[in-house]
Amino acid sequence: MDTKEKISWALVVYVCFVFVQSLFFKFSGSQETVIIFNTIADWMNGNFLNPLADAFRHWGGNAVGTTELIASVLLIIPRTRLFGAVIGLGVISGAIFFHLFTPLGVDRVVDDAGNTDGGVLFFMACGVWVSCLIVAILELQKRQPKT
Repeated sequence: MDTKEKISWALVVYVCFVFVQSLFFKFSGSQETVIIFNTIADWMNGNFLNPLADAFRHWGGNAVGTTELIASVLLIIPRTRLFGAVIGLGVISGAIFFHLFTPLGVDRVVDDAGNTDGGVLFFMACGVWVSCLIVAILELQKRQPKT
């Protein structure tokens, strides 16, 4: 295994760790997940995304979790790694958008008491974004014809 392959595997492990460890929260309807998706849905109610707000509030956590699970599985399989990286980039780009451009914010509220996470979730999302981008680039390089 060459250095690029080792780097790719390390990044895949990181992305899968972040995505998979969050599935419990998304699929169980935890307080954190409810706060996140309610905050975004409330923001959607005030703009052109209004028709999607109610569905996002109720099904957003499951939809995002399912997408992250699919990306993780595809990332683990070397033949589908590029597709997993692209899906991961897409879903995490949405997360970063919502952190930066909605009331969710970078330092988001995690419970009814108003405690925040200090930006941990946002910075993990940024790490996932960079990791998926690097994995995609490495996969594309492998597909280039050798001269």
